[in-house]
Amino acid sequence: MNILNKNESDMLEFKSQWSEDCLKAVSSFANSKGGILYIGIDDKGRSVKLHNYAKALEDIPNTIRNKLGILPLVTSEKLNSDMVIKIDVAPSSVPISFNGKFYIRSGSTVQELQGKHLADFLIKKSGLTWDQIVEERADLNSLNLETIEDFKRFSKDRIPSISQETDIRIILRKLNLLKDGAITRGAALLFGKEPQKLYIQAIVKIGKFLSETDIQTTDIVKGNLFTQLEMTLEILRTKYLKSNIHFEGIHRREILEYPYDALREAIINSLIHRDYLGTSHIQIRVYDDKLIIMNEGKLPPEVPVEKLKTNHLSVPRNSLLAETFYLAGFIESWGRGTVKIVEKCREQGLPEPDFTEENGVMTATFYCNRLNEKKFIEMGLNSRQAKLILYLRQHVESAIADLSQVADGVSIKTIQRDMDELFKKGFISFKGEKKGRKYFLSDIYRT
Repeated sequence: MNILNKNESDMLEFKSQWSEDCLKAVSSFANSKGGILYIGIDDKGRSVKLHNYAKALEDIPNTIRNKLGILPLVTSEKLNSDMVIKIDVAPSSVPISFNGKFYIRSGSTVQELQGKHLADFLIKKSGLTWDQIVEERADLNSLNLETIEDFKRFSKDRIPSISQETDIRIILRKLNLLKDGAITRGAALLFGKEPQKLYIQAIVKIGKFLSETDIQTTDIVKGNLFTQLEMTLEILRTKYLKSNIHFEGIHRREILEYPYDALREAIINSLIHRDYLGTSHIQIRVYDDKLIIMNEGKLPPEVPVEKLKTNHLSVPRNSLLAETFYLAGFIESWGRGTVKIVEKCREQGLPEPDFTEENGVMTATFYCNRLNEKKFIEMGLNSRQAKLILYLRQHVESAIADLSQVADGVSIKTIQRDMDELFKKGFISFKGEKKGRKYFLSDIYRT
């Protein structure tokens, strides 16, 4: 290999002379994929004469060992008429610091890690996930006993023995949420009374958006993860989303404009896979024609975003959160969550949702059926007539008596006039005589 024809890269760097900056480069290689540092080559790839070459060759290994605690392979090579020193650095399984700071490679540059990036790096090097680390600011007294009792009920099918357990320590130990008598971050977030005192960003924020900048109303959901899931779904169902009403015999049924099971799955995903080292909260943005769920947290390299609509590996960011929700019966462990979301939307006649990842933020976007109440009103119908059509979209055929229940307080004669007008405009058809007539939606308005 002709070194002088190579360019600096994420695994190759040149230095004219030995200096303390070389230690930053060595530590960055050790903290990344490894690499080679050449001493005696300038940044234009030209060999230069080293000062005190023999002494540098002897001192460099000792300096690296004393300053960084590692022993790379240090050898020499002759390039043209000059001797250069080659330092071959292997990737380290533990974090390597230089003067108390940590560096990694980013392309051909050395970058100091700070803040969240440093925390991510140290956790990854420790072999733990964020939720496995002991939470020193909390103890057993900070846990919500009601939530733990709820979990015991939820999990009776998958871990029957836990339903009769009364000792919280044993329950947490079975869930790997207790270490040497101390609770983990996962325990505090799953079962805590007020986890936001520890993790201020661990909230769900729901907003009704009239446009990208015009917000009509906002709700903030706090509490542990089980509480957040329950409250978020309830607030969406009762305050933010519409329901279509139909009757199966004498039973009144409400169908949420987005499939409840799909929303539940997507919210669980955002709660257990989000990056809790980040500063952003989970956002749920509700528009007239779509609903967006956003959470901070990049997908693992094993699961590219384009694979989310097909069967894929399950690689949880927070393994204890995911395992506890699995044991509670809330999720499966086969990487089918996003596939299930797509299936439920299809079953309800909705467009497929979109999954995207950008700048470390994961987004799931649900779309309303294109022919919603607002669209029918824009087509010249009144609100009652639009509701009648939406009702018919959920049924093969319906009688006037069924349809009259869609608009409480309105006479059957009024409903009959509405149906006659809808027929003239081509929205519906019917069969049978007037007394026992059955109405059904024209095929063009069923999709």
